[in-house]
Amino acid sequence: MNQHKPKAVILLSGGLDSVTVLAMAKQQYDCYALSFSYGQRHDVELQAAKNIASLYNVSEHRVLNIDLGQLGGSALTDMNIEVPESSEQGIPVTYVPARNTIFLSYALAWAEVLEARDIFIGVNAVDYSGYPDCRPEYINAFGQMANLATKSAVEGNKITLHTPLISLSKGDIIKLGTANGVDYSKTVSCYSADAQGRACGRCDSCRLRKKGFEEAAISDPTLYY
Repeated sequence: MNQHKPKAVILLSGGLDSVTVLAMAKQQYDCYALSFSYGQRHDVELQAAKNIASLYNVSEHRVLNIDLGQLGGSALTDMNIEVPESSEQGIPVTYVPARNTIFLSYALAWAEVLEARDIFIGVNAVDYSGYPDCRPEYINAFGQMANLATKSAVEGNKITLHTPLISLSKGDIIKLGTANGVDYSKTVSCYSADAQGRACGRCDSCRLRKKGFEEAAISDPTLYY
């Protein structure tokens, strides 16, 4: 715990974007990392999240169990739906219904308990898969709701939702993270990663990640199977 910095809750998936956000937030905030075991097929990302939280010496890292696989509706939580290896028109089957709303709601609850006024999430509206809960309109709406729905906000301690990557390309995110000392070899982005965290190189997340390293002209440290 850092007594000289304000507290912040950081949503940490173990992927490229969330570690970049953590590296940025760590410079100004006392960070509390929050991850989810939500029934995702690529749950090896949770080990990456644990390793990253330890590396950045966060004040606390919690992994909450909320099995969205019981609801299904996404290739990431329903093993009967295959992860696509080509781009899709419209919102892809890897979209997990209401995932960011659920995650941010838990982050909001923990922020209230911690008396933290800041929440960070690594959503991106430029190089992303078309998920509706990564758009600025959504983030603005959730922020308004958060300050209507919480005791802390009603009593004058408003919550701020930070999305420092929302308008950046994947290449710009990688450049920013590299400038902040991020080691991307420790992250897992692949939707079909194996038990060792090795990536397939073919899913939408892998394609966006590859493209980002190419655009940034930075060597891609990702391990592929």
